[in-house]
Amino acid sequence: MTTTPARLVRADPGPPYEITFDGRPVPALPGQTIAAALWAAGIVAWRTTRQGGAPRGAFCWIGTCHDCLATVNGRPNRRACLTPARPGDAITTQNGTGHDDLAV
Repeated sequence: MTTTPARLVRADPGPPYEITFDGRPVPALPGQTIAAALWAAGIVAWRTTRQGGAPRGAFCWIGTCHDCLATVNGRPNRRACLTPARPGDAITTQNGTGHDDLAV
């Protein structure tokens, strides 16, 4: 029998469900954060910087660095490393502040 972290803590995460990233289906497990689900699917960047458009994703994993900000269900600036994934969540790449389309 293979030892995995889930087996070590006797976790039974339950059946996977689907979230989407930029319209692409991504599997997620109960208890996973959005960042964890995206990383597990090979997606490591979901935000671009205001200046230069450099890709960003999870960095600190504790919600202090703000690199993992994402637009979740149309709401910008959600910390993907702290936000639990929920069935049907729609995550989209956030450009800059996430408010670029708002009139000033």
